[in-house]
Amino acid sequence: MYYQQTPPYLLLAVGLFIAITSGLAFSTVLKSAVNDWYKNRSTRSISKMQGLDIQLPFLGICVGSCMFLASGMCIFGFTAKIAYAMAAPMVFLSAFLVWSQLKNNLALLESGNPRAFELDI
Repeated sequence: MYYQQTPPYLLLAVGLFIAITSGLAFSTVLKSAVNDWYKNRSTRSISKMQGLDIQLPFLGICVGSCMFLASGMCIFGFTAKIAYAMAAPMVFLSAFLVWSQLKNNLALLESGNPRAFELDI
C-alpha cells in the first residue's frame, strides 16, 4: 500500500529564509564594494568582487531558491527526486545568466560608462 509523505513545509520555509538572508548579505557586500570602488576609483576593488565574499552569498541565494522551489513542487505532489531534478537546473542556469550579466555591468562601470546601471523606463 502507498502512503503519501508529509509535504516539506519546513524545507519550504528554510529555503525561503536562506534565500532572503543570503540576498540581503549579497546586496550589502555588493553595495559596499561598489561604494569603495567609487570612492577610490581603483580597478582592484572591482576585480576583488569575484572573490569568496560575494560568491558565497550568491551561492546561498541559489541553494535557498532551489530548496524553496523543489519543496514547493513536492507540496504539489512531485517526488523529491523529480522536484530537485527540475529545480536545480532551472535555478543554476538562471544563476549563471544573472552572474554573467552582473560581470558585464561591472565591467561597463569600470570602463567609465555612467549608464551601466541605468534603467530605461
